[in-house]
Amino acid sequence: MTQIVSLEEAIAKIQNGMTIMVGGFIGCGAPDQLLEAVCEKEVKALTVIANDTGILGDAMSQLIVKHCASKLIATHIGTNKETGRQMTTGELDVKLVPQGTLAEQIRAAGAGLGGILTPTGIGTIIEEGKQKLVVDGHEYLLELPVRANVALLRAHKADKAGNLVYRRAARNFNPLMAMAADIVIAEVDHIVEVGEIDPDEVMTPGIFVDYLVQKLPREVSNVG
Repeated sequence: MTQIVSLEEAIAKIQNGMTIMVGGFIGCGAPDQLLEAVCEKEVKALTVIANDTGILGDAMSQLIVKHCASKLIATHIGTNKETGRQMTTGELDVKLVPQGTLAEQIRAAGAGLGGILTPTGIGTIIEEGKQKLVVDGHEYLLELPVRANVALLRAHKADKAGNLVYRRAARNFNPLMAMAADIVIAEVDHIVEVGEIDPDEVMTPGIFVDYLVQKLPREVSNVG
């Protein structure tokens, strides 16, 4: 059953060494206040799974700048030059994955699949160390599911049962990640009563969501 919790209570679920997924696409649909609280708590040695590491100065980028992450699985580093610097120096273990492949790996985890077959990466360094299969005369890489301990999401609206509605392009990776983590925490702009969201609007059913955090006005959002 979904619970509405404070920012502090939500972040208490995240511990050193965990694997976390973070929704968003270059900041669009990213749970900024949850990320700021993770950085403020100074959680360390995280494995971060995300599309990118944001724009230098935004909340997503601070996971890297403040050395909260020791490993990153992403499709690109965004415009965060600190990610590139740490990758070059070896401070951060970075695994870059084709965007469609990463999305499908996350989806596979949520759907309980053993992996996906994709031609993307055949004949490149991406195929190194991976199993290849031939189907109807075509080669495919077997890419394994990607799952996390915690998923941090951003939604525009939720009801108290945890049903989520995303706003336009902010949907991106959020629905997939909601299905592929042991604990799902959503930062939400508006929390309404059950029944106030038309069932046809629901993009992530509440059964996948463990905790809701009301997004706070900027001046009171910091964790003390």
